[in-house]
Amino acid sequence: MTTILPRGLIVSCQARADNPLHGPMFMGAMALAARDGGAVAIRANGPDDIVAVKQAGLPVIGIYKIFSDNPVYITPSFAAAQAVVAAGAEIVGLDCTSRPRDGLSASALITRIREELGVAIFADVSNLEEGQAAADCGASFIATTLSGYTAATQSDSQAPDLALVEALARKLSIPVIAEGRYNTPALVRQGFDAGAHAVVVGTMITNPRAITSLFVSQGVPA
Repeated sequence: MTTILPRGLIVSCQARADNPLHGPMFMGAMALAARDGGAVAIRANGPDDIVAVKQAGLPVIGIYKIFSDNPVYITPSFAAAQAVVAAGAEIVGLDCTSRPRDGLSASALITRIREELGVAIFADVSNLEEGQAAADCGASFIATTLSGYTAATQSDSQAPDLALVEALARKLSIPVIAEGRYNTPALVRQGFDAGAHAVVVGTMITNPRAITSLFVSQGVPA
């Protein structure tokens, strides 16, 4: 299954509704730029953006963020996964944390997606136990995406969770993906050194507003 997701840099092409770059036209252009820069895959949110980024010709990790009162919003249902696959994603990313959720559990959702849609599962987890559970249920890739973003793992640290990457890579036989706060090339290299098969970078490549804000806040004298 690793051949569907080559070793290298994955670029997350996402923009929220309040972002000037929100929309498939812009995300499609971002995907083309990422491809030309050497990215091996794209992570994209929602059917419209997935269709657009497919034009870059790279493997697509498709997610579908559906917000509600429930903390689980990354592809939270089988219907969301169906929409992602129908749009052309070869890999479905979903929240595989142990947090309470509506509908199917993460394990049941993994099983149903594999059996009925026949695609690879990219499991977003926050700790070692969740990663092991997702692997045991048939996930193809385990990503550290949600470390630091759940109540149990919240931290003031702005650094990526390299220890989790290392622990997952040491314990699991499937590829581990480093994701979350990899904001410099040096940190990306550290992710690979910790055992990651691939590293996902989003904001620091595809969010000019956030990048501009960083330069203003840290580089412009008051």
